[in-house]
This record gives sequence, structure tokens and C-alpha cells, in this order.
Amino acid sequence: MKLPRSPNFSLEGKRAFVTGASSGIGLGACVALANYGASVLASARSEDKLIELEEEAKNKSLLINTKRLDISDNISVKNIIKKHGPFDIFVNSAGIARHNSLYEASIDEYDDVMNTNTKSAYFCTKEIAKQMIDNKIRGSIINISSQMGHVGGLDRSIYCASKFAVEGFTKAMAIELGKHAIRINTICPTFIRTPLTESTFEDQDKIDWVKQKIKLNRVGEVEDILGGIIFLASDASSLMTGSSLLIDGGWTVG
Repeated sequence: MKLPRSPNFSLEGKRAFVTGASSGIGLGACVALANYGASVLASARSEDKLIELEEEAKNKSLLINTKRLDISDNISVKNIIKKHGPFDIFVNSAGIARHNSLYEASIDEYDDVMNTNTKSAYFCTKEIAKQMIDNKIRGSIINISSQMGHVGGLDRSIYCASKFAVEGFTKAMAIELGKHAIRINTICPTFIRTPLTESTFEDQDKIDWVKQKIKLNRVGEVEDILGGIIFLASDASSLMTGSSLLIDGGWTVG
């Protein structure tokens, strides 16, 4: 009897690029990818936090270098990818939230959220994909989306719109990238304790709403997302593309 091979989660020899890397899920992704053997380029807008990350990574012998980047600046995105690539793994974790009711939402709020969460994510993904194709890399692209890309949420019509769009372009890109053996998927977390969700956890009514919706009856931590990132980055998910990995504690089951 020939026994099946166990999945390989090793990222030894892989090069990863992470946006939104100065805090929250992006920061966690950098640490997890490096712990599994990848060489990581971490990018974000906050230079002070990136310096702190690089110093702490060096103390723990993790291969994490940093570069300040505003992903809405497409020229800078192209330059960094060209200079520091090619990459085998891309984790797009840059994102913002502007929560407001339908009746109070402004054009500026809409533009801010859509420009970062959708437009910048789209064109950064495009540049990474082009480089992977040019270098014949069988890469993995991971867009950090949200459970709000699958359901509606209180005071979240703009945020939901941005994440539904990420889900859509990820599926469409999977069709085009498949012939190049490039995988692209999303991770859709529930509410995770990060700087992005601080305003929600300052409101007891919203805390109660969140816990009522999460069937496992607890709020998520960054560490809850990292296993999914390693899975999608590694060969363990080699037949998975155009999919959404929902790490939502059962929120979206109804």
C-alpha cells in the first residue's frame, strides 16, 4: 500500500511581500511567514512601527526587512516590487474602516475606504501577479478580506461594499491566473482585536452584537488568522484558488 504524503507547510526558500504590516493581521502575517521559513518584506505607512518590527525580528532571528509604502501610490508600489522582487507570496493586509450609518455616510468616507480597500488592493495585486508571470513563479496571493464581504453589517455599508469587491476581483483574477499556476484566495476574518476594530470594542452594545453573532461566543485574536495564512501560502493549498477562507467563528452560517 502506498500511503499519501502529508501536507507540506514549509515556506523555506520562499520570498513574501506583506502590506499593512505594522499592526494587526499584517504584522502577524509577517511573523508567521518568517517562522515557517520565508524571507519577508514588510510594508506599511508607519515608519516608526516598521523600525520597531525590524529590530524585534532581528532579536528573534526572523528574516523580516521593512519598507515604508503607501499602497495608494501606484508608482511606489511598482518600484518596490521591481526592486525587491520577485515574490512567491503576497499578503495584502492594508485596509481601513469608516463606519457610519447609511444616512450619515459621506463621499469622502466612501472614497477613503474604496481607494484603500479596493482600488489599491486591486492594482497592487495586479503588479505582483505580473511579476509572478514574468518570472514563471507558481505563487500564492492572499487578500485579507472580511466576513463583511459575504454578509451585511450594522453601519458598514461602505466597508461591506469594499470587501464584496475584493471577493469579486479575487474570483475573477483566479480565472486568468490559473493557467500560470498562480493561486489567489481571500481570508475573511470575523471581528479580530486589532487597531482597526478598537472603535467597535469601545461600544458595549456593539460588543454584545458581535458576541451574539459569533457562534463560538468569543472575539477573534490575530493568532486565529495566522494558520489560514500559512495554509494558503504553502503547498498544502496547491489545489485552492478563487476561494474564501472564512475564519468567522460561525458568523456567516446564519
